[in-house]
Amino acid sequence: MRCFRPRSSKAVDEVDRTAVVVEKRQASQNQQVSRDVGAGWEAGAQQGPKAQLSRIMRPNDANIVGNVHGGIILKMIEEAGCIIGTRHCNTQNGDRCLAALVRVEKTEFLSPVFIGEVAHVTAEITYTSKHSLEVQVKVKAENILTGNEKLANKAALWYVPCSLQNVDKIMEVPPIKYASEEQEEEGRKRYEAQKMDRLETKARIEEVVPPPPNQEQHTVGFSQSSLIHLVGPSDCTLHNYVHGGVTMKLMDEVAGIVAARHCNTNIVTASVDAINFHRKIKKGCVVTVTGRLTFVSNKSMEIEVLVDASSLVDAEKGKYRAVSAFFTFISLDKDNKPLPVPPLKIDGEEEQRRFDEGKARYLQNKAKRLADKERQQ
Repeated sequence: MRCFRPRSSKAVDEVDRTAVVVEKRQASQNQQVSRDVGAGWEAGAQQGPKAQLSRIMRPNDANIVGNVHGGIILKMIEEAGCIIGTRHCNTQNGDRCLAALVRVEKTEFLSPVFIGEVAHVTAEITYTSKHSLEVQVKVKAENILTGNEKLANKAALWYVPCSLQNVDKIMEVPPIKYASEEQEEEGRKRYEAQKMDRLETKARIEEVVPPPPNQEQHTVGFSQSSLIHLVGPSDCTLHNYVHGGVTMKLMDEVAGIVAARHCNTNIVTASVDAINFHRKIKKGCVVTVTGRLTFVSNKSMEIEVLVDASSLVDAEKGKYRAVSAFFTFISLDKDNKPLPVPPLKIDGEEEQRRFDEGKARYLQNKAKRLADKERQQ
């Protein structure tokens, strides 16, 4: 959920007037992307196959103050990754397959995207193992009236190719050629790191989150929120399992509600830690997306978001944990300047344990940002 300054009605009115320009430009870009992808494969894909999606942001993509939801951006990121991953995995002979999302690495929201701007999502395959591939995605926001562009998001996603004949069958991934041995080695390190983290996360996921009792303000229970959604055909892939992007959009909405309830102010998504997809969610399932505060610093809030699924027609199977992630939000004043976040009131050993773990993640991420800044200088 993204909440920046309200946009003027002029920006909204210009959307339809500029749509024709976008469509013409997009047609040209799509042709160029197709040529670039084809050329990349013919040249041995030394930089990895690429794909691009572009779409003008309309009022139904935004919240009540006029800026695009973080969940919309996450959904577009996943769509681009799924397209390039599926396309690449079907370049070999054998069963046709569909790239299924299993993990999203930490995602930073660098700049807001507003109604009337065009979001350009570029996806590139940067590493392949025997049964998985890494797709790195960049999102640029363009004001086509002024020509101004800005980098909005960067993300890394991991996919596995599932056979269309048997969704439980994981296909082999065609290898890509790397520009250097160092590039391949760096990719292998990222692969091993995410594989280890996924196994550790799966081992420690909890049971279904219980509903909170009535709580006083600024406690975990006061802001804890849940959203219930029935998975329909429009939410699903060719396998009739829910798109990862649909799930991420719901998760961002719930996390935004939690943050807003705690602060009672304007809020914005600052980053998303790794999103792990533990089990598939099938069409017809009911998903319960629950968000709860785990840690609060001076200027930010960490919100754990858990997705539980259950069959609507076969209740005996019970709920299971499908997806988990941590979202970070900040509070803003009317001029979009960061505000202090109200302290979180802790109640009980379990909440204290989650708070301590959240603090450790916060310090680790802070140290990583400082190290990245020093390297860039």
